[in-house]
Amino acid sequence: MTAFVSNVLRARLIEGVHAAGREVMAIYARDFSVETKDDQSPLTEADMASHHALVALLEDLTPEVPVLSEESAEIPYATRQAWQRYWLIDPLDGTKEFVNKNGEFTLNVALIEEGVPVFGIVYAPVLQTTWVGQVGGEAFKIAQGIYANIQVRELPDPEVAPWKVVGSRRHGAETFEAFCAGLPAHECVSMGSSLKLCLVAEGNADLYPRLAPTSEWDTAAAQAVVTAAGGEVLNVETLEPLRCNQQESVLNPFFIVCGQRDERWESALRASLQ
Repeated sequence: MTAFVSNVLRARLIEGVHAAGREVMAIYARDFSVETKDDQSPLTEADMASHHALVALLEDLTPEVPVLSEESAEIPYATRQAWQRYWLIDPLDGTKEFVNKNGEFTLNVALIEEGVPVFGIVYAPVLQTTWVGQVGGEAFKIAQGIYANIQVRELPDPEVAPWKVVGSRRHGAETFEAFCAGLPAHECVSMGSSLKLCLVAEGNADLYPRLAPTSEWDTAAAQAVVTAAGGEVLNVETLEPLRCNQQESVLNPFFIVCGQRDERWESALRASLQ
């Protein structure tokens, strides 16, 4: 468990993320403009409001720790690679879900130490639900003000209860279907943003294969929650845990989130990638 995030700091971080979420919800409740970034992804004033609120929060609470945000000016790898500890944030994960007003978007804040996500907060303001994980410590969920510890569930016997597999609404459908075709009895659930990882962390899903592009800020906070809850977020090629800040690019490899490893889904994964 990282000693850096004390109980007091954790409480102040959660409070600050909730405050940023209120700013996002004020924009969500009215008309807002949508711009298009260079990578063709959408950008709203809520992305930027959350970005400014979260960066100000982290700079106030931990001024000695650098911050990398999806909406920051690009920071060269020559600078980033010297960081032993830094904050990695996605101010609004699931901007398309925000624009479509389906509620499936989150604010993500992660602490990275030596390339490993060791602490994370994922807040879904429409759902009034927050997931928090501290690797080596606890993982918990706050829903309507009630705190409850969470953990991944044991992979059920598919002849008794089907596996629950969560997938993206928008990305990688063909490979996802190929993966699912190789599994024993299962049911699929579609979900937006990093909520998919949180479903595995809280034991409401067993697997989440992400066989389409993502960036490190999309996953780091939820990876910390999954890890703290007893699960793993694994590179599909190596089945080693995802790491951050290992190269110039902030793109993730394809990955799979699991409560536990099992040869049946590993075999299906290998087949789907061929």
